[in-house]
Amino acid sequence: MKDGMDTRTSVPKPDLFVPHRNLSDEVNRNIVQSEIEGGVYLDDLPQGAALDVKTQNRHYKIVNHGHGQAMISGHPKFCPRPVLVRIHGSNWGGSMLKVRFIGRGMHLEFRHPEYRTIMTSRIVEIRPVQ
Repeated sequence: MKDGMDTRTSVPKPDLFVPHRNLSDEVNRNIVQSEIEGGVYLDDLPQGAALDVKTQNRHYKIVNHGHGQAMISGHPKFCPRPVLVRIHGSNWGGSMLKVRFIGRGMHLEFRHPEYRTIMTSRIVEIRPVQ
């Protein structure tokens, strides 16, 4: 300490996934990859927050309505105009789901009131809408 001032700083330890021995290497790898690619948990967003989500095939606008519900638009058949859906989360193209998470490199899965469960093409970009 110089001049009685404590100049040390601490960096918070990140809360990262630790591979689990009961999960396959592929599942552990996918979970770690989703942390590297990044994304957002819907529950971490305030109500009314909007996201611009670009997939390989479409461009969606998602507005959080809380409790897993959101208004989504951007698909010419399923949601040409905003429609209220339940966001299940994102998956890697199979049945394993990262709940209420919208992640790069993953497929968004949501429940449409008319067309039931819909899975998008792979997400390539996620941006907040101002």
